[in-house]
Amino acid sequence: MLKTSRFYSTLAISAFALSTPYASSSEMVNIQADVWADNWFAMYIEDQMIMEDSVSINTERSFNAESFVFQSSLPVTLSFVIKDYKQNDTGLEYIGSRKQQMGDGGFIAQFTDSSNNKTLLVSNEAWRCFPIHIAPIDKRCEKSSHPNKDCMSDIISEPHDWKTTSFDDRQWPNASAFPKSKVKPKGGYDLIRWHRDAKLIWTADLETDNTILCRATLTSEEV
Repeated sequence: MLKTSRFYSTLAISAFALSTPYASSSEMVNIQADVWADNWFAMYIEDQMIMEDSVSINTERSFNAESFVFQSSLPVTLSFVIKDYKQNDTGLEYIGSRKQQMGDGGFIAQFTDSSNNKTLLVSNEAWRCFPIHIAPIDKRCEKSSHPNKDCMSDIISEPHDWKTTSFDDRQWPNASAFPKSKVKPKGGYDLIRWHRDAKLIWTADLETDNTILCRATLTSEEV
């Protein structure tokens, strides 16, 4: 079901076919994906980017949903880079204004077999997610008059080959699920009919974990 609004975009990647050396079947499946992020995401299969949020991460209050179709053999590992907006490495937004604050993230996704409308994957605590940009380390600097000096950060590079199916993510923590009242999703979220088991997820801290990496396996089994 395709919808249009300033907060909701649809894309059919109809000519794109993916197969991986780890897939158990060469049969291609059309997958309908619905993703909402606060504020930005990019989705990959191996090193191939499948979808990037249509609204730049440099846009404040960029709440929107993306719906798109892609093809892949199953099972397949989906990898996500997800970012909450931050003005700089302090992790804050509206720096120097009365609204200076930490932002907070949020992410939800569902994947459906287009041929039979069966939901094959939803975001939940089974996903593995790992923060690579954490700021501020000390939340008390949120209202500092000199945040660029006072707010420290913990930033690491993306792990090597983390998008590959063979990457061992068992040391990554499971995603944390948050209630709608905590994330307060807006801008396209309500335009999607979410599966009852799809959850709003992030790493442990919605406020200080600004960039996170997430992985999940899409199979042919119905949720």
